[in-house]
Amino acid sequence: MDHALYTKYPLSVVNSLTRQKEVFEPINPPLVGMYLCGPTVYGDPHLGHARSAVNFDVIFRYLAFLGYKVRYVRNITDVGHLEDEVAGAGEDKVSKKARLEKLEPMEIVQLYTYRYRDALRLLNVLPPSIEPSATGHIIEQIEIIQSILKHGYAYEVNGSIYFDLGKYAQEQEYGQISGKVLEDLQSGSRQTEGLDEKRSPHDFALWKKANPEHIMRWDSPWGEGFPGWHLECTAMSTKYLGETFDIHGGGLDLQFPHHEAEVAQSYGAFHNHPANYWIHHNLITIDGQKMSKSKGNFITLDQLFTGDHALLVQAYSPATIRFFILQAHYRSPVDFSNEALQAAEKGLTRLLNAQETLGKLNHQSGTIDEKLNKEINQLCEQCYWEMSDDFNTAKLIAVLFDLSSKINGFNHQKLDLAAISTETFQHLRKTFQDFISEVLGLQAEATNDTQQKEGLIELLISIRNQARANKDFATSDQIRDQLKELGVQLKDEKAGSTTYSFTN
Repeated sequence: MDHALYTKYPLSVVNSLTRQKEVFEPINPPLVGMYLCGPTVYGDPHLGHARSAVNFDVIFRYLAFLGYKVRYVRNITDVGHLEDEVAGAGEDKVSKKARLEKLEPMEIVQLYTYRYRDALRLLNVLPPSIEPSATGHIIEQIEIIQSILKHGYAYEVNGSIYFDLGKYAQEQEYGQISGKVLEDLQSGSRQTEGLDEKRSPHDFALWKKANPEHIMRWDSPWGEGFPGWHLECTAMSTKYLGETFDIHGGGLDLQFPHHEAEVAQSYGAFHNHPANYWIHHNLITIDGQKMSKSKGNFITLDQLFTGDHALLVQAYSPATIRFFILQAHYRSPVDFSNEALQAAEKGLTRLLNAQETLGKLNHQSGTIDEKLNKEINQLCEQCYWEMSDDFNTAKLIAVLFDLSSKINGFNHQKLDLAAISTETFQHLRKTFQDFISEVLGLQAEATNDTQQKEGLIELLISIRNQARANKDFATSDQIRDQLKELGVQLKDEKAGSTTYSFTN
């Protein structure tokens, strides 16, 4: 990898903070810190989760591809996300699910965290550098609240701590990201919880006193309670990326009130703005309507993969879902329909077939066609420029389709492969491979044979882990050695998990 690529192809991004396209300049190049608001784990992952994860996976991939060293932090919300997000009132979403299912909250968290990770693995989403949870960072959240109190931007009432937005607004502009004004905070909310405690209805909770029936609670200097939803992201992003870092990401629906609150909290605690670049992806609609359980158009990823939903005419592979998402620019809305997914399925097949064909072409130079030679090189260069222009996957894919037409032309001898130089052919092969596999993360679906092989390996690893737990090291070693003879190398990680790779 050429680590000077980001100097050759300077990256520009649309910054939600300034509403302008800006040249990306990291604080400490080549290091880049990026934080993405992850899921609240109280239900099965759905299309909205997929869009966020896939879009930022490609941003993560492309930054690394350009030569940046990225620390990517994507959190897990497992406490504090209340039903009324604007008013910061109602029941905790995780606690409510636990109550309805008659389970412990952490059972709900464990179940849906694993389902989320499994779905993302199928979508070929790379794991983040760090995946912290809100409940794992209570101490850090308390420390930030103490700093905000010390600086005079928060106040305590009956064991709850509220952020004083009125004081903040006297010194800083509120609504820099969303364009909202303070009066919007309560618009549309019917919740009255906590209004009698607050100095202003606009103020949001940093820490809530736990009612007797509230399951999830922690000790604090103000009594037993739980952190506010907005606070956790400030705590986790600053812990791992610093008080000011490069990129903060999320969906458009998080701009207000969540990200506005993060900006205010960061100023209150550190007198710093948390991120230099804010990147927000647009949302997914279904046949023109917002996805909603109440409308009956809510589709989980598992339903998409199996086809088990009234709105689906067939099952769609994870690779098709990924390609469907990437066919649109991240800032554009995406409307789900069976027709759109079927078109994505065909488009993905076309690109992957061209990739396979290109790998089989045997090039020998002849008389060079300068026009064709230049055209292919320009298309290859355009791949870089389109992605470096605010991660425009839609335009990149259009260029890859143009290149696939050239590849198919060579394959069917409608174009003379010998008419391009060796350097151009190598440029074509590397560029096409890099952008399909490394940048877009597109890959052919595993065959049944491959799935069965991987399933058997995972089963043997599970049996070996149980043997190790039982201190049956003879069986553990026997499984490891026999897998090694079959060309499967096991690696026991420090965290306790076991990974494998093929040696032949």
